[in-house]
This record gives sequence, structure tokens and C-alpha cells, in this order.
Amino acid sequence: MILYVLDTDHVSLFQRKHPTVMQNLVSADPNFLAISIVTVEEQIKGHFKLIKQANSSVKLIRAYAALQSGVAYFNTITVLPFDEVANTYYETLRRQKIRIGTQDLRIAAIVLSVKGILVTRNWKDFAKVPDLTLEDWSIP
Repeated sequence: MILYVLDTDHVSLFQRKHPTVMQNLVSADPNFLAISIVTVEEQIKGHFKLIKQANSSVKLIRAYAALQSGVAYFNTITVLPFDEVANTYYETLRRQKIRIGTQDLRIAAIVLSVKGILVTRNWKDFAKVPDLTLEDWSIP
């Protein structure tokens, strides 16, 4: 079976309980769902930014609660590494001068390294990556 790798955007939609994303995730086999370590990095950076920007105790408490919830989520799903194989794909994609963000290129490299399907709404950028299979689980 194919591994479905959720892009950071789809993880955020799941966390905000987007109905179509929730329905698709509930019906998916959890053994074939994953996220990339890059998504973990992006999520944690976002949480740290909210903590740093909190200008009231209420916002600070909410920001830390969101961080804790995010960390708990990472323990429930397979997190794919940026390893030697992914780095080889990444370097190959960089040499091709594909014009997308560095983090997106790293996510694409990880997905290609496991021959997975990237679940994302960002087709504008990810469609530029050769041989990367995409799905959008936010559309009914």
C-alpha cells in the first residue's frame, strides 16, 4: 500500500478540524499515514512564534497548550526523516533549479524517497516537482 504524507498545510487543517480533511483521515489506514520531519519543524517554529508573541497570560497559556497538543500529535503518526536518501533527492531537485521554497523542496524530497503521495493544497508549487504524486484531501 502507498504511504500518504501530509503536508504542513493539511496537518494544520486537521488540527483546526476541517470537515473534509477529518473525514478523509478517519477513513484512511493510520499505518499508511505520515508526516515529514520538516512539517514537525514548521509546526514547532509556528508554536514558538506564538509563544514569543504572546502579550497576555491568556495568549501565553493558549500558545503553550497548542504546543503541547502538537507534540502529542507527533507521537501518534509516523514522522519521516530527512535522511541520506531524502538528501540525495533534495540535491537532485536543487540541481534542476525547481523554483519552490526550500522547505517545500525538502518535503518533496522526503516523499519521493519513500515513493509516497503528498497530501497538500499547494499544487502551485509541488506540481513543479517531477514524479511527485499529489492529492488534496480538503476538497469534498
